[in-house]
Amino acid sequence: MADRVRWGILGAAKIAREFLAPAIHMSARGDVAAVASRSAGKADPFVAVYPGLRLFDDYDAMLADPEIDAIYVPLPNSQHVEWTRRCLEAGKHVLCEKPISLRADEIDGLIAARDKAGRHAAEAFMVTHHPQWHRVRDLLASGAIGELRHVQGAFSFFNADAGNIRNQPDLGGGALRDIGVYPSVTTRFATGQEPVAATAKIDWDLGIDATATATVEFPGFTMDFYVSMRMAPRQQMVFHGDKGFISLSTPFNTRVYGEAEIELRAADGVSTVERFPAADHYRAQIDAFNATVLDGADYICPLEFSRGNQRMIDMIYDAARD
Repeated sequence: MADRVRWGILGAAKIAREFLAPAIHMSARGDVAAVASRSAGKADPFVAVYPGLRLFDDYDAMLADPEIDAIYVPLPNSQHVEWTRRCLEAGKHVLCEKPISLRADEIDGLIAARDKAGRHAAEAFMVTHHPQWHRVRDLLASGAIGELRHVQGAFSFFNADAGNIRNQPDLGGGALRDIGVYPSVTTRFATGQEPVAATAKIDWDLGIDATATATVEFPGFTMDFYVSMRMAPRQQMVFHGDKGFISLSTPFNTRVYGEAEIELRAADGVSTVERFPAADHYRAQIDAFNATVLDGADYICPLEFSRGNQRMIDMIYDAARD
């Protein structure tokens, strides 16, 4: 039995270069074995960092290589379903960037392809592997803030570049798909609940949802959040109960936006702060993925979990259009 996972990267995207390839390289049982890029020279920066790396100028050629075990897919959003399916059909395990699909029902086909291939497939929700979110989940379950009543969230950055894929509707751009998935997935992960209704407002620009605000009903609590690609960078999540609240100052882009930090404020006003300066959620994600591939370990956010998240995003889009 193999003791390491040999990874291929499908496309030389910035997120692969700056975050996922280093995470694979630093993981306990993974190796960056190959990069496929259709753009001449775009994969060159990888070669300087990972000795022995093999380069492909054809995606299918890398998928056909028997010395590649798993594929990371950071292609434009509109291509995620197709290439996740093709990786599975080629017998590869696959980790696809979020959003893995543009509609929830598309994930049903990926689940079927995963089961048929007998391979592991997952959406790259690195936040679910960060210890701060496991701590929040435990605090909520223990009743540390009493009964949860309301969740607030915000995630924003400024990007009005019409040439950027996030601003191109034909490539699946938009704020909800790019960053709205994070307030959604973390709330669902921390509470174990699924939304039942939503209202929303979207400000459209360049054909995509540049800013979106949503109010979402869950069993027993409500949630409101906004996401924007036309505002200065900000992120925060707050879980408010009848006996206290939990606030996360850097819930999503830890070590980029700031240090991961949880504040727990009890009903008596006493505040406790926990910090996670060393945690790398990208590496934790790869370590967990490798453990599933090599050991058959349970994975905390399988495709069924992803389908629930896309249902929430679909619900918000549909509510805004009504």
